[in-house]
Amino acid sequence: MIQDLNSQQPLVSDIKTTWYSVLKKLNKEYGNEIYNSWLKNLKVKMLENETLVFSVPSKFIRDWITAHYVDKIIFYIEEENSNIKRVKIIVDAMLVADQGSVNNDIFIEKNRKSKAVSYTQQSDDWPLDERFTFEKFVVGHPNELAYASAKRMAQPEKFDFNPLFIYGGVGLGKTHLMHSIAWEIKNHNENAKVLYLSAERFMFQFIKSLRQKDTMSFKQKFRSVDVLIIDDIQFMMGKSSTQEEFFHTFNSLLDLNKKVIISSDRAPSDLDSFDDRIKSRLSWGLVADILPANFELRHEILKKKAHELSLKYENKINIAEDVVVFLAKTIANNVRELEGALNKVVTFANLMNRAIDVELAQTVLKDLLRSSNRRITIDEIQSKVANYFNIKVEDIMSAKRIRSFARPRQIAMYLSKKLTSRSLPEIGRKFGGRDHTTVIHAVKKVEQLKTESNKFDEDINVLTQIVTSS
Repeated sequence: MIQDLNSQQPLVSDIKTTWYSVLKKLNKEYGNEIYNSWLKNLKVKMLENETLVFSVPSKFIRDWITAHYVDKIIFYIEEENSNIKRVKIIVDAMLVADQGSVNNDIFIEKNRKSKAVSYTQQSDDWPLDERFTFEKFVVGHPNELAYASAKRMAQPEKFDFNPLFIYGGVGLGKTHLMHSIAWEIKNHNENAKVLYLSAERFMFQFIKSLRQKDTMSFKQKFRSVDVLIIDDIQFMMGKSSTQEEFFHTFNSLLDLNKKVIISSDRAPSDLDSFDDRIKSRLSWGLVADILPANFELRHEILKKKAHELSLKYENKINIAEDVVVFLAKTIANNVRELEGALNKVVTFANLMNRAIDVELAQTVLKDLLRSSNRRITIDEIQSKVANYFNIKVEDIMSAKRIRSFARPRQIAMYLSKKLTSRSLPEIGRKFGGRDHTTVIHAVKKVEQLKTESNKFDEDINVLTQIVTSS
């Protein structure tokens, strides 16, 4: 059955009500910036059997939403309307026609009419963030080696090492440095072909080329660049065919004396399931780590961020030194979380016309401060769940589908999603390399059982208490 949403039937209002509820959840999940930049572009077009069809104004927006948000969209839609099982995103043909032809191979380009570097947002690769430049990167002891090596790699003269491998935990500044290298190289040479993308995008494009039987175009694109920058290479773990193609691309560029910059959340030697040849080659150049920010660095980052916010609000706000010190002392997990906390405090104070002091910061950030005191890990959740059900962690990780193992496994996945900041693919990998769709199914199943059984709901509450209080 095809239900055109331009027709005037009762089902139309039901679908639009469903989508309105989903949009509110997406806005709450991702925040206003992501919602306004990406998700609000989705326009409901029709219901085709069990598939809800959306349109977007460009192929780039379609591919970005598909790569980053479609799983959560499906999850919330099914939560609101169980009759809808899938979504489909199409590009509005009228808008594409107005835009003219689209070049799928994106490189950063310099605007010859000005000295400012800009980029073209197109479908295959990630755009660069203009906020992420060397000038805006705060340097301290934990990141000084990575910063110095990134600056050296971005210079036009002959480089001393290749590749550059930067690794460190989440939110410590790896992506900022990767973007900074790209911007700096283009400032020195506007004709340089600089290609920046994530490992997930590399995999997506490689698989797409296999399906379309067009691997030659893929090889030509990646092996014709002057600089290749790949973020979060750990996402290639367990992907043998993608690793093999990356290895050949990597070798080809090094043989041609082209620059290669890689980032990861772990050192090359710790990339489990990576071919030893790749781990060895990744270590040939310079391996630079970024350590968690110490108090001094956190303090400097917050001072710089406070100055930027003061300019943004035209000096109408005043962030006292004791507030900066308080945040620097209490939020030590990562820089991204630290800056987000300051943003939240300032925004709240501005909206409510309140003075920014430590008491206000404690009130606004009470949930974040509570979670910052203790970081829950997936390994810990797996161990606590296994102990609760009197089974081994190996049973949770195994492929066995008997109920005494499968149900605890689903519960552990559910708690991992609720109690950690890990993404669905990351959770799947921590459970024996399972697909992210398995995690989605587990979360939905546990939420369903919680509503159907008081005993099951009590078990989940007890387990949550065990994990969060220990």
